[in-house]
Amino acid sequence: MQKIIKSDEEWKQQLTDEQYRVTRGKGTERAFCGVFHDNHKEGIYHCVCCDLPLFASNAKFDSGTGWPSFFQPVAEENIGTETDFTHGMSRTEIVCARCDAHLGHVFQDGPRPTGLRYCMNSAALKFVEVDQEQPRGKKAGVQAGLAQAGFGAGCFWGVEAAFAALPGVHETAVGYQGGTLKKPTYEDVCSGRTGHAEVVHVEYDPAEVSYEQLLELFWEEHDPTTPNRQGPDVGTQYRSVIFYYTPAQKTAAEASKAKLEASGRFRRPIVTQIVAAPDFYRAEEYHQRYLEKRGQRSCAF
Repeated sequence: MQKIIKSDEEWKQQLTDEQYRVTRGKGTERAFCGVFHDNHKEGIYHCVCCDLPLFASNAKFDSGTGWPSFFQPVAEENIGTETDFTHGMSRTEIVCARCDAHLGHVFQDGPRPTGLRYCMNSAALKFVEVDQEQPRGKKAGVQAGLAQAGFGAGCFWGVEAAFAALPGVHETAVGYQGGTLKKPTYEDVCSGRTGHAEVVHVEYDPAEVSYEQLLELFWEEHDPTTPNRQGPDVGTQYRSVIFYYTPAQKTAAEASKAKLEASGRFRRPIVTQIVAAPDFYRAEEYHQRYLEKRGQRSCAF
């Protein structure tokens, strides 16, 4: 990730006094005084200095501390950590990976599945609300009468083949989603520095197949308990993630995940992210219908 470096004077011209004090001077705002500590709107929290996406609203929880708290970032590579020895204690400071802005601290007393509490300053964040009526990241060319969905479940070759074979699914495409780099290449994503996941974009007819059925196939096609890994494939691009395009999809995905957790099917916690869909970038043509082009039924064939 390319660093953004500016002089103090440049930061002062860009930021308010409070934003500068917190982000560039490592300050802390007073508890319960930040504009986002009680924000319950749906969207993405960005770095106020460089606009890097940091946290999604569905990872936010009420910690009772008076500061905005999250249990996981949008992408681990967007967050940096430093040891903070101020105030006579040792803490883990959180900084923006792109511009080194001070954001807050992380503690080991958060909820499942991470057990972490990213305690942030509102002054370090910019909130971008998701339009409830017009979902973000709509894929150009979605056919009339069809709905869209997005799933990351490891290497997208085999996952696409499974969805393409499901009755009611009219079109599939593999690509990249959830990161910061616009129009990434496969090599970019493989570097692990873009924040993108390998994703299958699905266009389906709700009259023929329900979103809940898509979710069932998604759970069957991978292990949702392994963070940033599926089998031999390791990296954030292989993370388990559901990108929802409507509030109804979000509700269904969360309910499906909760039902699976309660079933006891997995011994380990389910780490699947459920995130509002950002822009989808179609992968190179040789990745599309990869197994079908080679006459293979699976990656292991």
